[in-house]
Amino acid sequence: MHVLVTGGTGTIGSAVVAELLAGGHTVLALARSDRSAQTLTDAGAQVLRGELADLDVLRAGAAQCDGVINLAFGSDYSTAEALARSIAEESAALAALGEELLGSDRPIVTVSGTPWVPGRPSTEADPAPTEGPVGGRGRSVNALLDLASRGVRSVAVRMPRTVHNEGRGGFAGLLTDQARRTGVSGYPGDGTQRWPAVHALDAAVLFRLALESAPAGTAWHAVADEGDAVRDIAAVIGRRLGLPVKAVPQEDFGPFGPIFAMDQPASSAHTREVLGWRPTRAGLLADLENIRP
Repeated sequence: MHVLVTGGTGTIGSAVVAELLAGGHTVLALARSDRSAQTLTDAGAQVLRGELADLDVLRAGAAQCDGVINLAFGSDYSTAEALARSIAEESAALAALGEELLGSDRPIVTVSGTPWVPGRPSTEADPAPTEGPVGGRGRSVNALLDLASRGVRSVAVRMPRTVHNEGRGGFAGLLTDQARRTGVSGYPGDGTQRWPAVHALDAAVLFRLALESAPAGTAWHAVADEGDAVRDIAAVIGRRLGLPVKAVPQEDFGPFGPIFAMDQPASSAHTREVLGWRPTRAGLLADLENIRP
């Protein structure tokens, strides 16, 4: 397939581009800067210049491709307002891409997040949250999946709280960044809450499998580690950075504070059984050993 990819230079996106190319696909990747364009060209992708907010550019890119993988999302999480803007931008982009694919039976695979379910790991059958700080993402992904009835092979790959590679990325990466800024490897609550995780290179394989074969209107879990205790994550970060490890108020983590404090393990048993996905890379705690002081 000739595949349009947004967010192709991020932690997940760069791995997905490489996986697609290695799998015999060709890639047209959105790039908003000269630096990103060069990175994508060096990787072997074709470049589509523009931003996620450029809806006409997105439509034109989708029109010339056999499928779409959407991974782009804003990088400003400093305030609830900034997070809301990123969610709104993503929602508009998904709507535009879905509209372009109507009636074509072409696939569009979008990134989503694993839901949280009190008392047990979430599964692929659990609905995406449509309320709370990231409820807007759930609503926009649900709208995309609903296009399955209108001739779009729409698919969601739900990512865990940490997608990591060489000790960087995801919620664990945000904890690391905060530790460097504050001099404390902190965690909210009592630290027993669990976060699921996956290596970016394993996640990339699932995106390719979903693009190639997942049925329309379905959601899948890119979960390798069902749930690592946040206190254990903070302990590795603290040891690698030579910093004290302790509980801190969840408010210290800004708009993500309430999410960071939740116990949110997730399962990928159905994904592994149906799509044949088998994660093989290092787990989160082992990968965090790559953090440099």
